[in-house]
Amino acid sequence: MEARTAPPEGTASYFLIESKGNRAGPDAGAFLLDGVALAEAGHRVRVFLIEDGVFGAVGTGTPEVERLAAAGAEILVDDFSAAQRALGGTTLSPHVRLVGMDVAAAALTEEDCRGVWH
Repeated sequence: MEARTAPPEGTASYFLIESKGNRAGPDAGAFLLDGVALAEAGHRVRVFLIEDGVFGAVGTGTPEVERLAAAGAEILVDDFSAAQRALGGTTLSPHVRLVGMDVAAAALTEEDCRGVWH
């Protein structure tokens, strides 16, 4: 089990859940860019791609995923959603990690974690 650490004084921990994906319209990537801004401001950011949001993790050229990784955010992909959409681990960005729903549940129950669903 991973040790839970509190965010440094003056910062927060965010768990951003993206379910719509980059095909949801012209502003679909804006939610992930909010995560970039939070990470660049020094906050702990974990992004959980679920449902159609998993398509944002396909390949290596998704600008929002690249920026999230560069900003230090942790990018998680729901293994069930990926399997339902026939996305194997070999087709996903090297910046993401396949996880089960138990990881999301644990993150959302951490003290001072702010969960945001899009």
